Amino acid sequence: MKYLLSNLKIDINEKIYLKDPESSTLGKKIIEHSIKLIDDIGFDSFTFKKLGVIIGSNESSIYRYFDGKHKLLLYLTSWYWAWLEYQLVFSTTNMSNSNEKLEKAIDILTRTIESDSTFEHIDEVILSRVVINEYSKSYLTKEVDDENKDGYFSIYKRLVTRLHDMIIEVNPSYKFPHSLASTVLEGALHQHFLKDHFKSLTDCDHKVQPSDYFKHLVFNAIDSNT
Repeated sequence: MKYLLSNLKIDINEKIYLKDPESSTLGKKIIEHSIKLIDDIGFDSFTFKKLGVIIGSNESSIYRYFDGKHKLLLYLTSWYWAWLEYQLVFSTTNMSNSNEKLEKAIDILTRTIESDSTFEHIDEVILSRVVINEYSKSYLTKEVDDENKDGYFSIYKRLVTRLHDMIIEVNPSYKFPHSLASTVLEGALHQHFLKDHFKSLTDCDHKVQPSDYFKHLVFNAIDSNT
């Protein structure tokens, strides 16, 4: 799968950026170090000026790629969901057993992210922490409806649809497949956050992973005998 992924370019909605950061060395440095800086100081404290100091570039150069840090966050989170989508597709395409396919999908979408050397300028482990801690800030805005119409969240929504399709493949009569699918993706971020910061509010720990919980939740929810 790594070989296949290495030959793929992750496509992000062109309306999110002014210049494709994947098209230049500077653009890739912006992505690489913005992930690290947001992880280090948080999105609220993150600025293009601080990023410019780290990468040795003028603040104005960063604005040639993104018109603000909100669009940068949208780019980073969209990239993360697209990266997960590629893994999901390649891992489940040839699986014929619907239950096994759904279990594999849940595992991919909710597990703790491990290091992946496919994309040299992006540390997926750090990026996953950024998504866990900051993703909600990309859509909890007054502009969310307009941005949704412009397709800014299309990759995330596509992932929910893929999981939805796998759920109804297991149980076509289940009444809430969209709600359950979106609960898994959003809930996974929340459970990982709780595991790291509010340990008393979750049963997940170093032994019990969020993926264990969500596989239990989904299969019990869609059991046709219940």
